Amino acid sequence: MRKVNFLFIVLFSFFAAQVSAQTDLPTSKPLKIDKVNPVNSSGTPSSGSVLNMPNLIKEQPSLDMNSKNPVKMLPDEELVQAGTGMKIDPKVGPGERLNGSGQYFPDQYLGDVKSSGKFIGIVCRDHEYVDGDRVKIYMNDMVVEHNLLLTGAFKGINVDLQDGFNRLDFEALNHGSSAPNTAQVDVYNDKGELIYSNKWLLSSGSKATLIVTKESM
Repeated sequence: MRKVNFLFIVLFSFFAAQVSAQTDLPTSKPLKIDKVNPVNSSGTPSSGSVLNMPNLIKEQPSLDMNSKNPVKMLPDEELVQAGTGMKIDPKVGPGERLNGSGQYFPDQYLGDVKSSGKFIGIVCRDHEYVDGDRVKIYMNDMVVEHNLLLTGAFKGINVDLQDGFNRLDFEALNHGSSAPNTAQVDVYNDKGELIYSNKWLLSSGSKATLIVTKESM
């Protein structure tokens, strides 16, 4: 009886050891892999549990330079001729110029006139483009008008005459905004009668000279 009990204990211990050994080993479960759903060409993922990425590669532009509209790396810019849209006043320009010719106008002799009066009246005006021409007037080397601005209307002075020859000089102080200095000059006797009329074209610094002879009564 005692042998039977001992044998039973041994068998039970051996069976318990086997069960314990089996429970200590890790168990593994088979991984179930579902079939991947295809992605359509429009980039819209189909339904399913698996994450589908849309197609990120788009159609590339053609690099054929012979094509009608080749690929351009920079934005279009319309090039125009230099100076387009620039407005230049032909009456304005540096230097001594007449219509861009660069012509210089030296001293000018206006001629001579006779008068028996005690004085004469001298009037001047800019007979062309009024652009700020100014003159200085001399009578027998004496300044009788320092700075006369020539406008479209006549302006001037009266000067006394000496017996014999009297020299009138008109010095161009500038040529305004358009060369040359231009003016019409008229001379009246002491009775208000027009006895002389002429015009000048002068560069800045040049002089127009008129000789007035006083006749004896």
